[in-house]
Amino acid sequence: MAHKSTNITPVAHGVSDQERWRRHGHRGGVLWLTGLPGSGKSTLAFELERRLFAAGYRAYVLDGDNLRHGLNADLGFSPADRTENIRRVGEVAALFAGAGMVVITAFISPYRSDRTAARKAAKGNFHEIFLSAGLAVCEKRDPKGLYKKARRGEISEFTGVTAPYEAPESPELTIDTGAITVEQSLRLLIDHVDRNFKLPAE
Repeated sequence: MAHKSTNITPVAHGVSDQERWRRHGHRGGVLWLTGLPGSGKSTLAFELERRLFAAGYRAYVLDGDNLRHGLNADLGFSPADRTENIRRVGEVAALFAGAGMVVITAFISPYRSDRTAARKAAKGNFHEIFLSAGLAVCEKRDPKGLYKKARRGEISEFTGVTAPYEAPESPELTIDTGAITVEQSLRLLIDHVDRNFKLPAE
């Protein structure tokens, strides 16, 4: 994105990433959950947040619907607005990660290029988690009734029906949420966090 501001200079923090990690007992980073509507992103994100918090992690969820009520309330679902939506989320997630937190995002984020930009913003602390449940499974679940509305033409630009979803090519973790239970999916996520975020005992 082109910068409109001029005469700006980045200012370094007086606290290093490693100092923040030692204070929290774990590394900071982004767990970016992506998948079709109905693949389980919000369900897993909020339950993962609860369990990580109980285990002593500083964890926080950024959810698509929640941010569209505030930070991204001015955006629709056109390709350009989707890109801007994810750009903003990627930058906010990177800030959380820089503060030493485990930030969990729950966004369809259908375009690979947008997820690549979010990865770049996180500066190496980014874990793409692909919830690979297929369209038939997600449409059968239809927890919000959105697929039905999209099929009736009541929702335009709906991912999986009238708008594309570009699946990740090399995610850090793939979970087929159409084939395993929520509990099994959470176990895979928690194991991934423990392996990649927990600091070794000093």
